Amino acid sequence: MTKTVTGDNTTAPLRNVSLCLEALESSINRPSHLPGIVGFAGQSGLGKSFSAAYAVNMHRAYYIECRSTWTRKSFLLAALKSMGIEPGRNISEMTDQVSEELSLSERPFIIDEFDYIVDKGMVDLVRDIFEGSQSTILIIGEENVETKLQKKWKRFHNRMLSWYKAQIASMEDVQHLSRLYSPDITITDDLLAHLNDQCDGVVRLICININKIQEEARSQGLDTIDFDYVRRKRFEVYTGRAPRRGR
Repeated sequence: MTKTVTGDNTTAPLRNVSLCLEALESSINRPSHLPGIVGFAGQSGLGKSFSAAYAVNMHRAYYIECRSTWTRKSFLLAALKSMGIEPGRNISEMTDQVSEELSLSERPFIIDEFDYIVDKGMVDLVRDIFEGSQSTILIIGEENVETKLQKKWKRFHNRMLSWYKAQIASMEDVQHLSRLYSPDITITDDLLAHLNDQCDGVVRLICININKIQEEARSQGLDTIDFDYVRRKRFEVYTGRAPRRGR
């Protein structure tokens, strides 16, 4: 069952925040004989990194966001920087440092944009860190990251405790995002439902459109804006798709 997190003025009530916390805590609270790597995956724009930021604060987790240009050394340097540790002389020493800190501190380690680790062939480095620490490690990636691991990195995949799938925005999510990012303008439920439908539940796109609607309302001196208004004004919802021919 998904854990419900409350907090009217934060990102906490969002469904994917709750799922991310549930994923992390499933490893934190696991029996000692079970593996501790958990995955949180889903399409781009669903707020996975957003959710991870909340989990970092809740559990004092170490966090890194991987880059396409990273090498094994880059990864380890970023991890050690997040831990406030002076790097060792080589990759082997730095790997041991990361593992030791995770073991001694008992703090979780969240690795975002894990697809880059897979694509760069650095999965075994993360497995070494887990084996050396037996700590909680949450990996976050795109929706096909589990398939990639299962096909090519079975030794790592076998050490996964569980996978959690990021969800598209619910109506409750959209309502909360509206309160969070447009507190001075009331966006009615019929318009929020229209946004969610047009944006296919992608949180990033919904947030962009909430901002657009807020700017429109302010420019027109409105404190409430509804679907009928944007229909009459032919207000364009930004969907990320190219405009249709003739526009």
